[in-house]
Amino acid sequence: MIGDNNDNRRIPVNAMKADSDLRGVAGGGGGGNAVYTNPALSESSISMNQPNSEFVGSNDFILVEESKSHSTKDAIKSIVPWMKRKADRAFTKKMLYRRLPILNWLPKYNTADAIGDLVAGITVGLTVIPQSLAYSNVAGLPTEYGLYGSFLGCFVYIIFGSCKDVPVGPTAIASLLTFQAVSGKGPAHAILLCFLTGILELLMGLLGLGFIIDFVSGPVSSGFTSAVALIIVTSQVKDILAIKVTGSTFAEQWVSIFTNIHNTSTWDTVLGISCIAVLLIMRIVATIKIGPAENTENEKCPDENKPNIFHKIVNKCLWIFGTSRNAILVVIGGCIGYSFYVNGSPPFKLIGDIPAGMPEFKVPQFGFTSGNTTVSFATMVSDLGSGIVVVALIALLENIAICKAFANGKTVDATQELIAIGLCNIANSFVQGYPGTGSLSRSAVNNASGVRTPFGNFYTGLLVIIALLFFTPYFFYVPKAALAAVIIAAVVFMVEVKVVKPMWRTKKSDLIPGLGTFIACLVLPLEIGILIGIGVNLLFILYHAARPKITVERLTSRTGVEYLMLTPDRCLIFPSVDYVRNLVTKHSIRQAAPAVIDCSHIYGADYTAATVIETLTKDFASRDHPLIFYNLKPSVCAVFEGLSPKEFVVCYTEEDLDRLLKSKHVYKPKDMLPV
Repeated sequence: MIGDNNDNRRIPVNAMKADSDLRGVAGGGGGGNAVYTNPALSESSISMNQPNSEFVGSNDFILVEESKSHSTKDAIKSIVPWMKRKADRAFTKKMLYRRLPILNWLPKYNTADAIGDLVAGITVGLTVIPQSLAYSNVAGLPTEYGLYGSFLGCFVYIIFGSCKDVPVGPTAIASLLTFQAVSGKGPAHAILLCFLTGILELLMGLLGLGFIIDFVSGPVSSGFTSAVALIIVTSQVKDILAIKVTGSTFAEQWVSIFTNIHNTSTWDTVLGISCIAVLLIMRIVATIKIGPAENTENEKCPDENKPNIFHKIVNKCLWIFGTSRNAILVVIGGCIGYSFYVNGSPPFKLIGDIPAGMPEFKVPQFGFTSGNTTVSFATMVSDLGSGIVVVALIALLENIAICKAFANGKTVDATQELIAIGLCNIANSFVQGYPGTGSLSRSAVNNASGVRTPFGNFYTGLLVIIALLFFTPYFFYVPKAALAAVIIAAVVFMVEVKVVKPMWRTKKSDLIPGLGTFIACLVLPLEIGILIGIGVNLLFILYHAARPKITVERLTSRTGVEYLMLTPDRCLIFPSVDYVRNLVTKHSIRQAAPAVIDCSHIYGADYTAATVIETLTKDFASRDHPLIFYNLKPSVCAVFEGLSPKEFVVCYTEEDLDRLLKSKHVYKPKDMLPV
């Protein structure tokens, strides 16, 4: 602590400079004809322009040793101001608008926005209803649970969601992860999984942990998504063939398929394959355009080169017909199933009874009794295991990918999306839904339909409610093979074959974590597969950190002295510092020239690096071999000098470097003054 009794005197600046060896430069001391200078540290950024080059200072400096013991009461008192500052920053108008995105667009909502949201919401609703019926089968749950998780989350996302294109509901990936986490234990576990996943996502959002998804690289994500697509297709083969299949992994299911393939139903197989073909054809129909291509960039082009009203109407009808292919197929399939049912027993399997009406609004079960067995909350959580964390992280990854795809250059707030998806899942658990998130396929439909704000989710949720209230009796007649075809035709395009070629052209080593994730997810449970992929990716990152590239040049100074300039391309941290030390030593001995390490690209270092640098300087000094650090960052210099190296030489200008190289004896800084 510095005390001042207000007895001040004027001290000439030159007098301070004369005593520079007492204060040292960059923490290493100095004096005499020393060249060891660090302008970055020896000069202050504060102007001290006083008259006659003098400044006012105190002649009384007292060192007082403060007591380091603090009571618990003092610690609590110190926390209170910190919490107050945090609260002041959290409860501001800017933060309110960030956490409630509806406040940004609702005051500016107009008729054009309402029409765009209405059209998009209804279009997405026609897609989400058949997909929800089908995805509940992927999750291993009764058909109605897909619809239960498709409406309340839509309403919540209107308030808290930051991306206009995201329709919240069951997805292929979330359904498969739910299937593997629940493992056939029933809807109660799936609903609790939805609640706990939402709580975890909400907590991660409030704690600002959205950055976690940055550890999942593009190749790992592509490998995971492709493996999930194949697993989902495999899970639906049982409904196409109308056979019983067991197993949760890709390999186990295919073994079961080949074991029971002799029980295949011809009618179901023919119907399922026909439905897949129809869906793929209708998908192509949605992309057909007649007439001249519409050029929105050039408004001055002749009218004959623009599509007329007839062309626009036909193109829009073709697009709506192709986009609504799932709903059209389910309706036609239901009509076929009804015609067979009223005339006798249908030759293919139907969905069967679905409870009519809205689900009961209630708190998820935190334990239940089944017969003579009581299942506690702890047991249910133990049964779900790591699935709670995996479902939450993958849901965030899927949702952020959608937001980035339709962001149009805007930043994506991962923290806000975590909060929004978490609240959506919590709300869905109260109406017996299972975990969901944003769907890429439905988001593409939403965007293409001209959605303007997140309010499009209102019409989607409303359409699902209408389906629950009035149409559930008719879902009885929909063939299971038709729903399986809906899923297969949707997820087969999730296999990201198209990324292999550009990945091969850019960086071939990225194929290793991608392929590793793909294979691991196929042969192991998904949560283990993606952890293996992330682990492999981190090993690659650590390897590159441990093996920095070092440029070695033999140069001649302006005074005619030859020396080696060694330039590492990244920070010096514990995995890489021994490797750098060996290279520097090897090249300096082989070339028999002074070594200069250009530290321009070294932005950080750690304790291990400091110890190795200390050893390196001693090794060079023992051989009377000059070693100079050039352009060392002040923060890194402070780390290295923490161990008070005796032979540590730093310079920052070419003139100082030339002077050091020319001198017969390398400057050795004085010992640091004891504190």
